[in-house]
Amino acid sequence: MLPCVLGAHAGAVALLLAGAVPDLVAGVLVGATLPQLSALSAARWSALLSGERAAALPSAFALEALANGVSYMAGPALVSVLGATGHPVAGVLLAAALVVGGGLALAAQCRTVPPLIGHAERRHAGRALLCSAFLRQVALGLALGVFFGAIQVSVAAYAVGRGTPDAAALLYVAFNCTNLVGGWVYGAWRHGGSPRRRQAAAAACLTLASLPLTFLDAPLAVGATLALTGLAVPVLLILSSVLTESAVPRAVLTQAFTWGSSASAAGIAGAAAVAGRLVDAGGAQGGFGVAAGAAALMTVLALGGLRDSPPDVPKSSAPAETTVPNAPLTRRDSSTNRSAP
Repeated sequence: MLPCVLGAHAGAVALLLAGAVPDLVAGVLVGATLPQLSALSAARWSALLSGERAAALPSAFALEALANGVSYMAGPALVSVLGATGHPVAGVLLAAALVVGGGLALAAQCRTVPPLIGHAERRHAGRALLCSAFLRQVALGLALGVFFGAIQVSVAAYAVGRGTPDAAALLYVAFNCTNLVGGWVYGAWRHGGSPRRRQAAAAACLTLASLPLTFLDAPLAVGATLALTGLAVPVLLILSSVLTESAVPRAVLTQAFTWGSSASAAGIAGAAAVAGRLVDAGGAQGGFGVAAGAAALMTVLALGGLRDSPPDVPKSSAPAETTVPNAPLTRRDSSTNRSAP
């Protein structure tokens, strides 16, 4: 399916550049045909790292987070440079080429494609997408998207409000660089214990780190605080992938990762509008308040997962026939010697 979706995306971009349809329609088509490459990649990691290698899955998701972080830093910069030099069409073409080229390169990796699942099994497993453990991760993804969207608007508003719009780039660098460091350190750390507890701790740290943004005004203090928040964000992304992978059967794993990515994108879009209104009404601190509120909501959701979920068992040490009491759907995977809700 991936080459078909990539072809549709390339066609939508061509319609946009040719002006064959109204810009709004073309924009909707471009977004609707954009493939969820990160979800496809995460599903492949889950299939490759099974059995005795399952303990390396958090490191794989950390590598995925690092790649995404580098893309989010380099991609907009490259496209913006082309647009600023008077070649906006070249920027759009570059973005489309990266998506289509990268997607075709992924599709060509036949060795890593997960085994096909029968239609009946997929339909039966689809009920797992309604389980509370998975829906909580979707809600966390939505809240994390709200955090991202509010931070983006608020950082720009803060820099413009002080009369130094160029400072926004430095603040973004502080946030994104520590984001990469946090993902690298977490991926390299051979950690044990419960992913749910680590998720709750990371969400609480993000909340505490983002609260000062609602009243700080000095650029150095704001930059340092943004750097602290950047350390916790990749940990939350990695743990959300780990817990999503353990919450649903493999037959619907790609769907599950896609729902998480879509929830995050929806949160970014909605938060940008809400934070923008609050910034207009009360300055950048109002937008930072939205980000702090989203972090607090993530903490509540993560703590709720501790209260009503059984203890986590690391995949590498899970017994051959582990069952989860009162689970609506259980997956027994002979390739991983485990079962999960």
